[in-house]
Amino acid sequence: MPEKLEQAWFDEMEARIPKGKVRTRFAPSPTGYMHVGNLRTALYTWLIARHADGTFILRIEDTDQGRLVEGAVDVIYKTMKECGLDHDEGPDVGGPVAPYIQTERRPLYGKYAELLISRGHAYRCFCEKAESEEDSGDFNRGEDPCRSLTQEEADRRADSGEPFVVRQRIPHEGETVFHDEIFGDIRVENSTLDDQVLMKRDGLPTYNFANVIDDHLMGITHVVRGSEYLSSAPKYNLLYEGFGWEIPKYVHCSPVMRDQHNKMSKRHGDPSYEDLIAQGYLTDAVINYVALLGWSPGGEQEIFSLDEMKEFFEISGISKSPAIFDIEKLRYFNASYIRSMAPEDFARVAEPYIRRAVKNEAYDAAAIAALLQQRTEILTEIPEKVDFFDVLPEYDVELFTHKKSKSDAESSRAVLQAIVPAFEALPEWNDESILNVMTKLAEDWEVKNAKVMWPVRIAAAGKAVTPGGAVEICRILGREETLRRLRIALEKLG
Repeated sequence: MPEKLEQAWFDEMEARIPKGKVRTRFAPSPTGYMHVGNLRTALYTWLIARHADGTFILRIEDTDQGRLVEGAVDVIYKTMKECGLDHDEGPDVGGPVAPYIQTERRPLYGKYAELLISRGHAYRCFCEKAESEEDSGDFNRGEDPCRSLTQEEADRRADSGEPFVVRQRIPHEGETVFHDEIFGDIRVENSTLDDQVLMKRDGLPTYNFANVIDDHLMGITHVVRGSEYLSSAPKYNLLYEGFGWEIPKYVHCSPVMRDQHNKMSKRHGDPSYEDLIAQGYLTDAVINYVALLGWSPGGEQEIFSLDEMKEFFEISGISKSPAIFDIEKLRYFNASYIRSMAPEDFARVAEPYIRRAVKNEAYDAAAIAALLQQRTEILTEIPEKVDFFDVLPEYDVELFTHKKSKSDAESSRAVLQAIVPAFEALPEWNDESILNVMTKLAEDWEVKNAKVMWPVRIAAAGKAVTPGGAVEICRILGREETLRRLRIALEKLG
């Protein structure tokens, strides 16, 4: 049955709308993971608000009940918090235009649909259509008999309980012009637009309708979304005009691509934010890289903190061109972030990865982290770099032969035979004393330090490539374990 319209109610809704500041919203659907394009939208929306000292709102758009994923709202909250994208208003913190979950706003949409009908910009359609058609508005407008029903006839059929959808009444003539902050003015012939569904038979609004109502009632000044919505923008404009509302600034962002021809897609194995973190990338590096997927700050600087982004971010820096996601470029950013971290911060993030391979708590994770920081690009590389601390791997004596160090099996045997008693006799076991033993031997034998250090490192680690040199590895292993490993090497060398 049609809603009874009360102007006082609409006036009250208008009076609640905050004004005078930039207000942006990130409005994800709780359908699972946070893909890179979604994260970029959230970031740009947050930056526009923060740059202008405005208000950033989180709104959950859950009207598409068929695609909801359990736990997805928690993923949204967790991702936003980890990324530092704090919101001023939202389902968890409230605000002046609550509620911030679309299904909780359900009573609003029917009233606004009726208001639009009363203004002649929408109509009830009683035709039997498939639900998919209702969602897309895919029908031959010229043949729809409901468009020409009188208001009285439509009211009578609705009052009698006949099911209907509400469709937007698009003008047959003329054109709609809308302005986008990135793409400029875009003109669309109204004859190319369809009478999209605004309200479905179940009483829930379509995405396109709820979006416009909520953006207006929440006082959103800048609407940031993907450029795939450019084709819907004329219909949004006509809705705003039908209600007599001010049109917000549109900011349509070009897609993030996996290559020149394909958009990123979870179906094709492209990583979500959660995947990237699981693969060993730092949140700060991901945020920094994602910001530059379509935004140019100007100048040579590439590494930006969130605070710096807030300062530099301008909508005019957003590109029309699609951005290609380059995992190697992200890896470069990640390595830069790792190397610039405070040592104690790196030790904290590295420890879980170190402990995957180094179970022995006697080995200091912070000491191992110090070896890794300048040699690590992604955190998931860490376990295979340090697994030798727990267990000396099986290795071939060929490792002792190294052209640059001028080492071979025979010279290595001689070095280890001399080093073992010298290590045994050390009064203290630290970097300085370990180094002094090895450099003194090289000096006494009139050889380069590398000729002594190479066999000691191979014997201690059983690997050709290690984070840290012989001195640090021996110090972390401790005297007893180092000597045990050197004696094993002597046995191998005969």
